Amino acid sequence: MEITDMSSTLTPRARLTAVAALTLASALTLSACGSDDTGSGDKGSGQAKNAGKTVAVTDATGAEVKVPEAPKKVIALSEMDLDSSIALGVKPVGLTAGRGQKGAPGYLAEQAKGIPVVGAVTGPDIEKVLAADPDVILAGQLADKQVLKQLQAIAPTVVTIDKKKDWKKSLELTGKVLGKSNEAAAFVKGYEAKVAEVKTALGANAGKSVSVARYSAKGTAVMQQGVFISDIMKDLAFKRPGIQNEKGQGHSTPLSDEDLKQIDADWLFIGTLTSAGKDAKLFGELKEKAAYKELGAVKEKHVTEIDGSKWTSLGGAQAAMSVLDDIKTAMSAK
Repeated sequence: MEITDMSSTLTPRARLTAVAALTLASALTLSACGSDDTGSGDKGSGQAKNAGKTVAVTDATGAEVKVPEAPKKVIALSEMDLDSSIALGVKPVGLTAGRGQKGAPGYLAEQAKGIPVVGAVTGPDIEKVLAADPDVILAGQLADKQVLKQLQAIAPTVVTIDKKKDWKKSLELTGKVLGKSNEAAAFVKGYEAKVAEVKTALGANAGKSVSVARYSAKGTAVMQQGVFISDIMKDLAFKRPGIQNEKGQGHSTPLSDEDLKQIDADWLFIGTLTSAGKDAKLFGELKEKAAYKELGAVKEKHVTEIDGSKWTSLGGAQAAMSVLDDIKTAMSAK
């Protein structure tokens, strides 16, 4: 099904009606002939609204998308997109709430103040995205083809996160979309320099085993390979204990209290997604459990309580730099 550029000639209300019609048409088409392989949009679907210059970028799915040369109104549909945009000096006009959050992740809350929420981890609210009137949409790791079609009808839509969820690659792609490639490259160089700085500061703690876990109402979960924080641990050449050396089935791997020893290491970083609401007392409850008190890291007082929204969620450029600060503060040779 071909998606035409309706964004330059219709009012927001008319475009909303058109998007609703497109959704119905897409559903009927998919029902009749099965899903098609559209990627995140090619052949100019969701073209730039203005008549100015456009540039072609290849998104994380391999699709070519034409975006405005200098987009002014950006929607960020993932925590990583929000992080990357702000890191590159572009404040989005809409964001999706972070994992376990009502708005932006805690570590970005101040910088993201005033940005409307247009969706959640489960997906965007199409009406709210449309109302924000974006000229480009950063779609994170969104894979739902029907939702992507709806977004493409509003503005050029770029899937920015690949299957490896590599924040550096995502930042590079976002830099191309926003016309900030030089800034993205400079940021990564700054990160690499900071990694070297932290390694030096670690002294005898360099190469120690480090465990990262998250605690919630559902219990303890450990962060395995294939997620943001494990990439940083690898950059710092830390050892990881047990199953943390293996790729997990999902974002994190739940553990029973009987298996809590899986989070033990020379150093343990653990926290909840938010320090507000029900989660505020959760870490205190964990600390009272006998299995937790028996951990070597606990006995050695090598435990650091972390911001889970920064460490154990999707992550991003600024999250990476801030995590390095946390590690340096906790583990620097005294």
